Amino acid sequence: MKNLLITGLLLLFVSLSKAQTFNTFYAEVVANISESNLLSDLTTFEKFGVKTVGSPALTHTENWISHRYESMGYTDVVLQPFTYRKGSSNNIIVTKTGTIYPYTFLIIDAHYDTINGPGTNDNGTGTVLLLEMARLLKDVETEYSIKFIHFSGEEDGLIGSKFYVKNTVVPENMDIKLVFNIDEVGGVSGLTNDTVVCEQDLGAPTFNNAASSAATESLAILMGLYSTLNTQISKTYGSDYMPFENNGEIITGLYEKNISPVNHSANDNLENMDVGYFYEVVRGAIGAAMEFAVAYETSSLVEQKYYERILKIYPDPSNSYLNIEFDEPLEDEVEFKLMDRLGKEIYTKTISEQNFRFATDFIASDTYEAVFKMGNKRFVKTVVVE
Repeated sequence: MKNLLITGLLLLFVSLSKAQTFNTFYAEVVANISESNLLSDLTTFEKFGVKTVGSPALTHTENWISHRYESMGYTDVVLQPFTYRKGSSNNIIVTKTGTIYPYTFLIIDAHYDTINGPGTNDNGTGTVLLLEMARLLKDVETEYSIKFIHFSGEEDGLIGSKFYVKNTVVPENMDIKLVFNIDEVGGVSGLTNDTVVCEQDLGAPTFNNAASSAATESLAILMGLYSTLNTQISKTYGSDYMPFENNGEIITGLYEKNISPVNHSANDNLENMDVGYFYEVVRGAIGAAMEFAVAYETSSLVEQKYYERILKIYPDPSNSYLNIEFDEPLEDEVEFKLMDRLGKEIYTKTISEQNFRFATDFIASDTYEAVFKMGNKRFVKTVVVE
């Protein structure tokens, strides 16, 4: 079953990489990134000090991250405790529910523990990037659910991410669209930092590698669309996406091209990184996350009333067929999907004419959502099949 799902996602990522174009709505969201927020958060992260597992500094950082999400208005903020030889810690898991595929997840992750120093680059940059991304996407609707996960214990051997995969992903048979890992993306002070590395899976198991390659090619295109950075594709290794890779999930990630010579030391601080470069990474990453999660504009009340007026679906309830009728000629094609209660696609069709009929006798009796994609907007109507 996992292989079949990977094949479907491979086709999805291949089609996305071929079709990706600049999205003005995504760019408008990206333009709202706050450089002052990024600098302030990096400074706060640095001031907490060395964040080893079991230390007060890591606990203070954990509390700060959790409270930040709560202050943004996120209500599904979960601490997942785990214990190992170094002590006890928590993964921080924040869920944003998708509107069309609520049980399929884009996981965006970064570790927040450090060793030997404050870790402002490794991995304060990943931590702060997730916080700014979550702030900007809080009220943006996405078709897929997003989990922002801050892992702990990464520096001791990916302990937190291994625990999450073993104790959450596997037993819950979690449906993961993609794992997008952010680790050390601050650049090196004094160097020309104009390239970010997009990471693809080249290891075992191999059945998910083609899908990872397609997702990473998409990531590289998206980084170019929403930032000024060049991209280089390289292999994944040694970060929190690896336990997911070992479970057969599709993974990708971002890493700095100029590798910091002071990570894992007391000198891993703001002074030795390039905040301007980090800002560009954040821009590209947020644009990419919106594409991967399929973000879209919320229709205004006027637009909703307009769609309700021009679009008719009948009969309702249906026992053999459904008619879809537009009162006005279609200027552009409309993507139509019939979704069940679990967010599974039952039927999909690109509609180009005002009237369309399809049989429903093959569909189980239940309540469904008819989803219409018109441009960058969505319109949803409930239909009953008997």
